[in-house]
Amino acid sequence: MIFKIIIFTLLFIGVLNSSSAQVVGRNDLYPQCSTGNNFTANSTFESNLSTLFSSLTSNLTANLDFYNTTVGRGGETLYGLFMCLGAINRDICRSCVRNSTIELGETCQFSKEAVNWWDPCLVRYSDRNFFSTVATRPRLRMLNPNNVSNQAGFMNVLRTIMNTTADEAAKPGLMKKKFGTNATTVEFQTLYVLVQCTPDLSTADCKRCLSGVIGDFTWCCDGKIGGRVLYPSCLARYELYQFFNSSTPIRPVPLPPPPALFPPPNPVKRRSRLRTIVIAVVTPVGAVTLLCLAYFLLKNQIKKMRMAFLMQKYFGSESNTLEPLQFSLATIEAATNKFSNETSLGQGGYGQVYKGILSNGQEIAVKRLSKSSSQGVEEFKNEVLLIARLQHRNLVALLGFCIEEQEKILIYEYVPNKSLDYFLFGSEKGKVLNWEERYKIIGGVARGILYLHDYSRVKIIHRDLKPSNILLNDEMNPKISDFGMARMVGINEIDRNTSKIVGTYGYMSPEYAMFGQYSEKSDVFSFGVIVLEIISGQKITSHPNQSHGLLNYAWNHWKEEKVLEILDSNLNESESLDEVNKCVQIGLLCVQEDPEARPSMATVVSYLSNDSIQLPFPQEPAFFLEGQMELNTESKESINEMSTSDFYPR
Repeated sequence: MIFKIIIFTLLFIGVLNSSSAQVVGRNDLYPQCSTGNNFTANSTFESNLSTLFSSLTSNLTANLDFYNTTVGRGGETLYGLFMCLGAINRDICRSCVRNSTIELGETCQFSKEAVNWWDPCLVRYSDRNFFSTVATRPRLRMLNPNNVSNQAGFMNVLRTIMNTTADEAAKPGLMKKKFGTNATTVEFQTLYVLVQCTPDLSTADCKRCLSGVIGDFTWCCDGKIGGRVLYPSCLARYELYQFFNSSTPIRPVPLPPPPALFPPPNPVKRRSRLRTIVIAVVTPVGAVTLLCLAYFLLKNQIKKMRMAFLMQKYFGSESNTLEPLQFSLATIEAATNKFSNETSLGQGGYGQVYKGILSNGQEIAVKRLSKSSSQGVEEFKNEVLLIARLQHRNLVALLGFCIEEQEKILIYEYVPNKSLDYFLFGSEKGKVLNWEERYKIIGGVARGILYLHDYSRVKIIHRDLKPSNILLNDEMNPKISDFGMARMVGINEIDRNTSKIVGTYGYMSPEYAMFGQYSEKSDVFSFGVIVLEIISGQKITSHPNQSHGLLNYAWNHWKEEKVLEILDSNLNESESLDEVNKCVQIGLLCVQEDPEARPSMATVVSYLSNDSIQLPFPQEPAFFLEGQMELNTESKESINEMSTSDFYPR
């Protein structure tokens, strides 16, 4: 009876596994072209693409291993790059880039985005600015179908040498190419590996990209004698033959011999007796072992089915694309010492925030959703669905999430320098931002919002922009965070309405605060308030001795040409008067009452980057409403919204 149960259980598991099996592997390289984002023949974009290809293959780039450039302006801007794979002869690379651009032009006709992996080079272009950002889609996986012996041991050695090589390749350094090679001995054979990132990635982003590539080897090429995984921003390859030129010394890493299943043969005179003992012992032990194996396999399969159900429940049709971002609860607990108080960074609007360190040394920020917060559940879903689509140097990067065992956790890059309002309004001002830092923060925030409005895959209205939602990294570069209240809108959609108004008066535009109308001009208003706060060091909701708040204070002094009186008293930047004056004027243009009169973020960025542009004269700013908003009307939207967002170092 016990063996019937075992056989039935194993057959059941086999049926479950067979239903989810996938054919993995691809044995050729070819361009990946966008299908839903096309341009028309004889258009400006086509002309810019031809100019880009000419730039990538010109004599000026002949001696370069990596080159990126921008062609065109405004809505027709085109971004492109090439990278030589490994340490190859530059003449070979140049020929590869030339052939690759020809193939892209023929195969990806009218595509606004494409990437082409050839065997010694990578060529990529897009109408979106992808420089210095990690891209993991589209991806290619290739494998040699032959298996190695002792597959588990081989994959352990492969992961070890891959991770070691990736750490070395990602290290910062002058003129660093961000690629590495290595070799080691495995069972009397030599294993060769190569990893590489595009050199414009930061150390942390390169490690993050290569971590994804190396992780893909487990299900793409498990136990195979060779394989490669290619992302637009990084790649890795391994073979049992030397496919690159390198003088890397070979380090022997012998695998342990497989354990013996039975004891060695006994002398003839004791064979019969020991055979009886072995049968008597092994039969029940084997039965118990098989039962345990069946139990754990079945438990693991049920866990996978439950996880698939939760992914479908939370994210619907997006669940497949979000699957690579899943973290296991065990990984998060190990990174945060099981959410210990020592790793806590503070309490957020819907849960606790922790600092964690992954096994590869990467620092992360962990938002653990409070199990009793229904609002937080909706913000969690909204934030994953939105931020997973976004990649920009001025946005906090979402590394992944966890929905295991009733936990709902968000994992972000760790940003060490807390939030902007800590430096502007914190009770303990250990560091005063100088004007250069403030000007850099204003420009970075503007570029981040511009990306959300015009250059991300979907148009995003943040709706909760304020200094506590702007984090600062170790170089004081700003990163916009907290997308729980953000909304996707149509590209040609002017505005939208909601019956539930949330946030803090002062940062909300008048049309949103009074009528529930929000658009990209709502974010422009919030940006204008932030700019005036950065300049003055004064908070919009607590400006001293001014009955109409900071906006009218700045307006009156700007009209009277007393701009330096608006400037933070901790600064003495008379030599930067032109920049200060320009930023005050930009801030006042952004907080005008009429949304149509406010500039777009594209115009704001052009104002900041071009000193020769004559700025228009702003109208008087919108009237500032004092106090905090507390409304309990029902939302007609599908996603609830948060009303608080405190700052913490993340």
